[in-house]
Amino acid sequence: MNIRKMIVKGKDVSMFTKEHIEYISLTDMAKSKDANRSDYIIQNWIRNRNSIEFIGLWEILHNSNFNSIEFDGFRNNAGLNSFSLTPQRWIEKTNAIGIISKSGRYGGTFAHQDIAFEFAAWISAEFKLYLLKEFQRLKEEEGKTKSLEWNLQRTLAKVNYKIHTNAVKEFLVPAKITKEQENYIYASEADLLNVALFGITAKEWRNQNNGIEGNVRDYSTLEQLVVLSNLESINSILIEQALPQNIRLKKLNEIAISQMKSLIESNIVKKLK
Repeated sequence: MNIRKMIVKGKDVSMFTKEHIEYISLTDMAKSKDANRSDYIIQNWIRNRNSIEFIGLWEILHNSNFNSIEFDGFRNNAGLNSFSLTPQRWIEKTNAIGIISKSGRYGGTFAHQDIAFEFAAWISAEFKLYLLKEFQRLKEEEGKTKSLEWNLQRTLAKVNYKIHTNAVKEFLVPAKITKEQENYIYASEADLLNVALFGITAKEWRNQNNGIEGNVRDYSTLEQLVVLSNLESINSILIEQALPQNIRLKKLNEIAISQMKSLIESNIVKKLK
């Protein structure tokens, strides 16, 4: 789990990303209020009727498996002196996804950013403002880093594309043909890579995205650009081996599937950030 740190009013506040969603540590925020009673502070917040209504509504909007019957029970009992609630019990009884309770080295209670900001406001309006400011700063920095990495990979893909076109010119372009015929061969090989990776030709992409500037590669993910760069190098080798285009397409598609699965499962691209 890729834990990152924010500094909020001099205190470390952890956060991590799960399925493109940010979760922020309620435990760290509670420690800023009372380092020795963070669990009690979270329990005191979550048993509050306003808190239950907020996180319950959030779950209704975002979680199709949310147990609204248990939620109604908690909401009806909120405010009674005998009523108690913990994050673990809330998650277990309602199938909640907005709050996560973890044990171990990076343990504690984490919440979706929407819920985390609500908790921060409960601690104090000042703390919420500082948290928002630091969260926005961190996301802007990450966005700049991602943009630089994307541009770097795009440049690498262009370099490999040059190698690829040189191989096409040397081994596939016959002598004494028209420029139009030569361009057709280059486009055909470019589309070979498009189909192998994206499952679509450049023309098919333009037809499906009428009015959008650029091409399918301009809208690629960083993972796709990494694989595309690799495919261009591999196809150059396959061309030199005089393999027919249909055989190369099958091999390149198998490689693209394997490499995309590997990148996504290992999360290696995100770890480079």
